[in-house]
Parts: sequence; C-alpha cells; structure tokens
Amino acid sequence: MSPARSAAAAASGGGTLDPVARAGELRAEVAHHNERYHVLDDPEVTDAEYDALVRELRAIEAEHPDLAVPDSPTTRIGAAPSSLFAPVAHHVPMMSLDNAFSPDELQAWADRLAKQVPEDTRFGCELKIDGLAISLLYRDGRFVQAATRGDGTTGEDVTANIATIGAIPHGLDPAAGPPPEVLEVRGEVYMPIRAFEDLNRRQAEAGERLFVNPRNSAAGSLRQKDPSVTAGRALSFWAYQVGEIVPAPTAGGTERLAALAASQSATLDWLGRAGFPVNPEVHLVNGLDEVLAFCARWEEHRHELDYEIDGVVVKVDDLDLQRSLGSTSRAPRWAIAYKFPPEERSTTLLDIEVSVGRTGKVTPFAVLEPVFVGGSTVGLATLHNEDQVGLKDVRPGDTVIVRKAGDVIPEVVGPLRVKGRRRKPAWKFPTVCPECAGPLVRLDGESDTFCTNLDCPGQRVQRIAHFGSRSAMDIEGLGEQRVQLLVDHGLLVDVADLYSFTAETFAGLEGFAAVSTANLLAAIDESRSRPLSRVLIGLGIRHLGQVGSVALARARRDLDGILAADEETLAAIDGVGPVIASSVVAWFTSAVNRSVVERLRAAGLHLEEPGGPVVGPPGLPQTLEGRSVVVTGTLEGYTRETAEGAVLARGGKSPGTVSAKTYAVVAGRAAGVSKVTKAERLGVPVVPGDGFDEFLATGELPEPA
Repeated sequence: MSPARSAAAAASGGGTLDPVARAGELRAEVAHHNERYHVLDDPEVTDAEYDALVRELRAIEAEHPDLAVPDSPTTRIGAAPSSLFAPVAHHVPMMSLDNAFSPDELQAWADRLAKQVPEDTRFGCELKIDGLAISLLYRDGRFVQAATRGDGTTGEDVTANIATIGAIPHGLDPAAGPPPEVLEVRGEVYMPIRAFEDLNRRQAEAGERLFVNPRNSAAGSLRQKDPSVTAGRALSFWAYQVGEIVPAPTAGGTERLAALAASQSATLDWLGRAGFPVNPEVHLVNGLDEVLAFCARWEEHRHELDYEIDGVVVKVDDLDLQRSLGSTSRAPRWAIAYKFPPEERSTTLLDIEVSVGRTGKVTPFAVLEPVFVGGSTVGLATLHNEDQVGLKDVRPGDTVIVRKAGDVIPEVVGPLRVKGRRRKPAWKFPTVCPECAGPLVRLDGESDTFCTNLDCPGQRVQRIAHFGSRSAMDIEGLGEQRVQLLVDHGLLVDVADLYSFTAETFAGLEGFAAVSTANLLAAIDESRSRPLSRVLIGLGIRHLGQVGSVALARARRDLDGILAADEETLAAIDGVGPVIASSVVAWFTSAVNRSVVERLRAAGLHLEEPGGPVVGPPGLPQTLEGRSVVVTGTLEGYTRETAEGAVLARGGKSPGTVSAKTYAVVAGRAAGVSKVTKAERLGVPVVPGDGFDEFLATGELPEPA
C-alpha cells in the first residue's frame, strides 16, 4: 500500500485488524512521513491524514500497552536533522504539542488540568501559525545562531538563511533594558499569503512548477544552501516563547528576569519591547467557554489573515504552574493545540475534463474520487486553465491535494509525489469543443481557451441560464436544468425565444404542470420591464459586468444610444474604459447578436434606462451619490453582485479597482490584500465588512481607529 493510500485508509477507519501488524505498519508510515515533512519538505499526505495515522497508532498503543515500544514515533518530536546543515544541540528541548480535534477533546484536557490548577487559572490563546519552528540564540543582546527544531534535542544550523529575514532583529532593542547574557527566542518562520502568491506568479512566468502551499514553501526556502535564495522569498517571523535564558552578571539582572518569567503574557510583552514581532491576536481568557469562543471565532475568520493558521494554541499563562505541571516525553501538559477541521485532503484524480461557459470559455476541471473537505464532499474541482494544469503538473491517476477554503470553489492544489509510482503521460488540452466538436482557440497573450462556434449547445445553455439569473433578468423558475430540457427539445435556441412561449409550448414536458407553467410565463412577462442595464448584464458580453452595464446604460440612456456610439465614445464613460468598449462594439457588430437584440425589442422589452436608481427597490436614499466605493471580500448576507448593486442603488459607483478618487473600500472576509494595501497607501478609508449596512444607510465613514 502506498503512503498516501495508507493514510487515506487510516482516515476512513480502514487498515489491518491485527493490532500488532497494524502498529508496525503505522510506525513505518509515520516515520516515513516525518522524514518527508520535516527533512525533505516534500510531504506525501496532508496534515489531516498524517494526524489520522498518528491518532490511530496512539489508540492502538493505549489499548495494548505492551505494543508501546520506547522508540515509537508517538514518543518522538519531529525528525532527525538532515546532513545538509551542521547540527545544533538545544539546551532546552524544543517540544511538540498534543492536539485536540474537537471541543470534547479540549474539554478532556481542561478536565485533567482542573485536578492540578486553581479554578481561576487564566489561559493564553494564540493563533497556531502554519510555518516552521525556529530557535534564535542571542548573546549579550546580539543574534549569533538559528536552528530548526529537528528531533527536539538536535536541530539544523540555518543561521545564514535566518539572517536574511527582515522581521528578525539582529540585536535586542535597548528599550527592553539590559539584555540577558544568553537568550533563546522561539517562534515560527512563515511565508505570508501575498508573498506565496507572488512567488507562484514568478514561478508561472518562468514556466517553473508551482509551490503547493505557504508552509512547504517557507520550509523549502529556509533550507537553501544559498542564503540569497532565502532572501528572495519574503519570509517573516512571529515570536511566541523563550527557551534558554541566562541573566547578565549585572545588578538587577536576575530580578528583571524574574519579572519576565512570571507569565507567558509578560514574556510576550517583553519580547515585543525587545524588538521581536509578536502576533497581535494573543488573548488572555478565563475558563474553557472563553477558550472555545476564541477558537470558534478564528475558525470562522481565519481567511481574513495574510498568513495561514491551522488552529489555536492554548497555554496555562502562569509560568510557575507550567513548571509544576511538567511534560511528557514529547509535549508539555500545560499547553495543547486545538486543530481546525482540515481544508486540504488528498484523493485520486480520476480524470481531467473541460466545461464550456456562456462566453465560450473552456475550463478544465478535475474529476475526483469523492473526498470530504472543508465541510462538504467534493467530487469536482477547478483547474483554472491550460497553463495551470501544466504548471501544477497534475495527471489522471495522481494522488492530489484538494483545497476548499470556506465557501471558495474547491481547487486542486497539486500532486503528492510518491517515490517509485509510475505516472500517466501529461494531460493535453483538447483541440475541439466537447459540446459541438468545433475548434478551440487560444488567443495570443491570454491564458484562456475559447470555443468560437456561436451555435455551440454548451454555450447556449449557459448563456440562456445567465440571462434569466437573478442579477440579470431575474426570471424565477428558469434554472439551468429547465433551460437544458428546453434546448434538448428544440424549443429554445436563444434568449429571444423565451418571449414567444405560451402554455402550449410546454404541453407534455416533464416538470411543467399547469401551475409551474403559469408561474414561469408570468416571470418571463414581468422581465420585459427590466431596465436596459439588466438586459446588458443578461446578454453576457465579455468583460461587461454589472458595474460596467449600469455605467453604460446610464450614460447612453437607451439601446439606440449605445448602438450609435463608437468605441472611443464608449471608452470615455466612467466605469467602462477601452477593454469593455472594444468588447461591446464587437458584440453588437455581429449580425447574429443584432438579430437577437432586435427580436427582444419586438417582444416588448423596454431597452431603456430610467434616470433614478437601477438596482434595488425604488425610493432608496442616495447616500453614496457620485461616490466610488470598492467592495472586496465576502460580506455576510450579500453576494459580490448584490453588494455592488446596493452601492449603485444608493447613487454610488462600484469600480473594481482602487484609485485616489475612491471614496471608500469595503473590506469583508478574505478581502483582497492588494486592494486594502493600496487603499491604505492612498489614504482611502477602509470600512469593515460588518459596518457595510450602516455605511449604506448613512454614507458616513467610520471614525479612524
């Protein structure tokens, strides 16, 4: 059984029933994955699947104590250091942490502690950064050495590489007072998400293989023989603990260290004054209810950060209590890591297929062996475009990592390369459309591929379904399945056909009873009164979205005004620009498209834009009249389209980019880092997502923090 398959089997409860044989198999598997993860920075399973292996082994050893051999990987920390770097002995062992995967397991840990600590014991909650543990050594306040965790007692000397990380101080700040003679600071080296995205962008431009995730990229970047490579990877650092400490032989040195060593929170405060970056999301809480509330909050908001976290570390704050509680052979009893549900799992890539969208864009997607990840079972995942398939180098038959972050569409991150496994040939993008067998064309300078056949049935279904969608003509009951049925029966060729329907059209069709038919016909009839901007959205003109459609319709007032304008005139409209203008002119130049539009006009569609608000109920106060508001991230209760529509309904504009003319940027969950950063640089106010409704109601900006 391959390592990846063994992990998957363990995660699903499979494996050998004989505990002796299974324990031996698991020890070999865990040791193998420890080396792949800690030494080679090239894991073959996801963290969740590794955790499942370790938990299964621990359960067997707990049930059969005679199988708990002294050298079991459940008693060890990390992995032995590699031979690429000189060894460094840790005077104070760098221990690992025990994990809790549910509130019940966290409660069990708290119950064990309750027998040994006072009732009013305070806990420190810290985000569990998904990076690489590092030990930094300072002598008389100057940085002298850096080492990885290794096996907990011996790590690797990575001093030259760590010295290139700008966040790590080369000397202690005098504001913290006279330095100790010896100070060992521990923390996590990580790669910010924006740095990871930039690294993969450079990899793509160079035609090199993409990195899988920020954690492995950070570990690989740190273990470079050439420090200049590390310097180019934009790594960063959070300090979270003091290891070895020797007071300076000066008056007051011991007393200062006694104050520093009173609590974990005092230690972090001192580290911050000494010049170390300390994560701002560290909170002292009382009792498990507050611990669980902190964990739940960050499980929900984890994607608002510019770095990856995979849980929360909970620590007894009092250091005297920590010392009295002690530790096992591998982990302290006074701390635990509460792990979030996995957002990455591995599974088998069964095949790669392509789908055709309403604009003719052909997108590759992965057909997967179903896997539960990110709160749902995933069987399909996007592969974006031809270039991404090549750069990720994923092939049918591979074991791949699938990621689903919150509500984000699941995607294939990359393959898990298992040594010795033969792979199928690289997948090639098809040359003909799977729906109509027409030619597929990739334009120069673009990464997307298109079917150029306007009569392609795949495009037809998507185009018509989009026309009837809520953001466009809002025809209730005209979903994709119904459109497909009508297209298959030859009743629907283009969107203008909708307005020729009668009750007799649906006679004998499955799913079209008298009531549902009447409702659909009423919804189609009601859509005739939609403003021009909604018709433009529904036509699905490439590059022309909701914001551009409203801007175009408001500026030209009716369809004839658009048809009479040249490309330069349209490009001059605020919110349109040259790319959209060129696409609009090209679309209306097509005789087929013009024929459809004229049939819509003949069917009684208004094709005009009223002077007042065009999105939302009438009579809304124009609190944002004439102001540009950029929306980024996810806002509770809104889709991206409805959020932008809410701005437009109040007289505002909602462009996709931030400029000096922007009135405000509304930043929801997982907001675009580049947009927020640009707003801060230009002095544009940022409105938090939970203040969006009040902002719409008043148009007033929040007080500066």
